Amino acid sequence: MIEALKSEEIVEKLGGRFKLTALIQRRMVELIQGAKPLVERKPGQTDMEVVIQEILEDKIGIDYELSNVTKPEDALK
Repeated sequence: MIEALKSEEIVEKLGGRFKLTALIQRRMVELIQGAKPLVERKPGQTDMEVVIQEILEDKIGIDYELSNVTKPEDALK
């Protein structure tokens, strides 16, 4: 299991496990279809590890404006 997924930091960053899962799934499809990784792929690194690294480095995220998804900070109000 990827260590970053054990932490709540990545979950809170996106506003919940469902949003995290949806983002991971969408980006995994893009990588499988041939999109270039936005971070340097280390030897032996899986697509899942690449996606998690992209999220942690703020290379990908949810476009809350276009997706009509509630921002994490707005959900607390």
